[in-house]
Amino acid sequence: MKLGEGVEQAIHSVAMLAGLSEGGVLSAAAIAEFHGVSVSYLLKHLQALSGAGILDTVPGPKGGYRLARLPKDITLLDIVLGVEGPAPAFRCAEIRQRGPNPLPGKYFVKPCGISAAMLAAERVYRAELAKTTIADVLADLAASDDGAVAARGCAFLAVNERRTNR
Repeated sequence: MKLGEGVEQAIHSVAMLAGLSEGGVLSAAAIAEFHGVSVSYLLKHLQALSGAGILDTVPGPKGGYRLARLPKDITLLDIVLGVEGPAPAFRCAEIRQRGPNPLPGKYFVKPCGISAAMLAAERVYRAELAKTTIADVLADLAASDDGAVAARGCAFLAVNERRTNR
């Protein structure tokens, strides 16, 4: 299974937005600059996260993005589904019914073993992502950080965070 590059960018962006102060927002350009990614590509994913209820969008020249929910209420699965959509990664096209000399429909009443196995794996994968919140990710980072990661993020936010009337 391969997730799009936007998933990584989205997770890091949500984690970064968790560090904003009350009433603070970050522009898509600032988030993209911090992560060294394309603004237009990131913007597409930030808009998807906003549509999924993970981010709030503050319009205007002083606007930007902030979390719509607490970090403890945002799971990695929420972000993946917000970016990639709810459809399963594996989509059975029933190719076993194609080709020369196809068998009658009575042989295809139930899903094939391949489809069943892939969908079972998807359920396990999603269950694991649903167990991990952004708060968990940040706690893990804090436990292993010698201070350099936090200092870098804080310095960037000090310069780029915009204040709004929450």
